[in-house]
Amino acid sequence: MEGINNLLNKTKNNMGEHVARLERDLATIRTGRASAGLLENIRVDYYGTPTPIKQMAVINILDAKTLEIQPWDISSLNDIDRALQKADLGASPVNDGKVIRITLPSMTEDRRKQLAKNISKMSEDFKVAVRNERRDVLEKLKKAQKAAEITEDDLKRYETDVQKTTDAHIAQIEQIIKNKEAEIMKI
Repeated sequence: MEGINNLLNKTKNNMGEHVARLERDLATIRTGRASAGLLENIRVDYYGTPTPIKQMAVINILDAKTLEIQPWDISSLNDIDRALQKADLGASPVNDGKVIRITLPSMTEDRRKQLAKNISKMSEDFKVAVRNERRDVLEKLKKAQKAAEITEDDLKRYETDVQKTTDAHIAQIEQIIKNKEAEIMKI
């Protein structure tokens, strides 16, 4: 029985990790407002080591359209500038010798709709991942029932619990996507 509870907890944690990864991935997608999350996946070649910008500098949001990057080591300013230009953010970084400013242009209506579509497709991938977790645990539970480790009643109860957990995580994914789409479409 304890092995089954560990299996169910592991499945619940895995489903939660898929939701958390979706949130991290969505943070890097540009919306109508400037966000430090836009720079999350950008790595700077800092003394031969790919280093995230947030580990090298302070990232400030000056207003709804402007990000300011102030490195702790001024000598890394040009490296950060090169990494930002390679990242193709849709805006040119302006380096004044002390800080880098990025002013994001307004997105067109078509671009907003395209991003919303891409996010919907992304959400489907995460829903499939959650459903795959459900499928895997249900197969293991059926094997345990065939091996007489659990009863048929236990199997039905566990299946119901797994389905409730799956439904809760999928609802969470849908809410996250709905909020992100609203954020993108907001002007």
